[in-house]
Amino acid sequence: MKLICSQSDLSSYLSLASRAVPSRPERIVLGNVLVVAEEETQTVSLTGFDGNLAIHTNFNAEVVEGGKITLPAKLFNDIVSRLPEMEITLASAEYQTEAESILATLSSASGKFELKGIDATEFPELPEIETAETIDLPVSAFSQGLGGCLFAASTELSKQILTGVHLTALADGEYNSLEFAATDSHRLAVVKTILDERDGRETRAYPIESLEDREQDNENPTPLETAHKSADFKLTIPARALRELERMLAGAKSEDRIQFRFDDTQIVFQVKNQRLTCLRLTGAYPAYQQLIPRSFIRQMTVERKRLISSLELVAVLAQKNNIVKFSLDSEAGQLFLSVDAKDVGSAKESLPAEITGGSLDIAFNIKYLMDGLKALPAEQIKMQLNEWNQPVIFTPLGGLQMTYLVMPVQIRN
Repeated sequence: MKLICSQSDLSSYLSLASRAVPSRPERIVLGNVLVVAEEETQTVSLTGFDGNLAIHTNFNAEVVEGGKITLPAKLFNDIVSRLPEMEITLASAEYQTEAESILATLSSASGKFELKGIDATEFPELPEIETAETIDLPVSAFSQGLGGCLFAASTELSKQILTGVHLTALADGEYNSLEFAATDSHRLAVVKTILDERDGRETRAYPIESLEDREQDNENPTPLETAHKSADFKLTIPARALRELERMLAGAKSEDRIQFRFDDTQIVFQVKNQRLTCLRLTGAYPAYQQLIPRSFIRQMTVERKRLISSLELVAVLAQKNNIVKFSLDSEAGQLFLSVDAKDVGSAKESLPAEITGGSLDIAFNIKYLMDGLKALPAEQIKMQLNEWNQPVIFTPLGGLQMTYLVMPVQIRN
């Protein structure tokens, strides 16, 4: 095998594929990146795989001689990323003293490096999905959904189903909707992106009520029905895989498309020349819609950025117990934020707010609160609540349709 490419191309695509390579692989070959050079198409593909998650990407290069090899991902990436921007040649041939080993030479105008690789036949085949249906969606819709809920997925492996994002596609009357949900049992983030039926290529936001109240069937097929035999589908996708997908989408344009296919065990996402494969999470996802209160006796509207700034300020003294108290003063039209750290001191901030339904003291884990507020894409946000020990809902005023539920904590005097 022999190929010639730029350092920048090799570095960026290698960095992406290497993200799927485990730091402590069960099989030695899974610590390597699979490099495939195609002379006919003049392309190079790179694949990283940990047994569950795979990232495959390809780019154009001058392929003098086609071939395959696997190279140690970390060493390979460390070398390439440190090379100056110039033309690089990667060549490989059988190592003379050990038939199973392959020696690869990475050379440029500034020097030469040799790496011991493993035969590409040792690298496992990526899972294939036989289903012919491909779901085609706007990158913008998927990016918005992930940005609004991915942070709320659990990191506790004992609750495996909660370590994923639950994706639901609905043929909702005359519109398609994609709903993303994530929870760690302390907070819940739900984002609904709407696909306009007229061309299936734009996202629009509509009030939650208008969608929930529309329950009649529509005989006309929607784009999602056309793309998949079942108009509605539900699946839970590992958050780790979606974080990698989010990085891939960051380099895509808003008008680009994301395609994905799935079966009972696997999911494959394709974005231009990049492909991500992962396992589905099995099990029943919680009925999260039942957790969201339908009526409230109190409501507050406040400027989001000012609230975040005030929280960041008082959080300096909340490092021990991580709790902030909200005091809603409906008569004064003020929200007071306070932190009491007995061994350090206390802090209190106030900001104007529109409050209806009476005054109340309520406390939150400041990290959970900040995560949600930073994800809400609006200048003004609405906080809806009942009593100090009941779930609280935060929603943006305008823009993306997102609901963030956070459980309060007990105030200890």
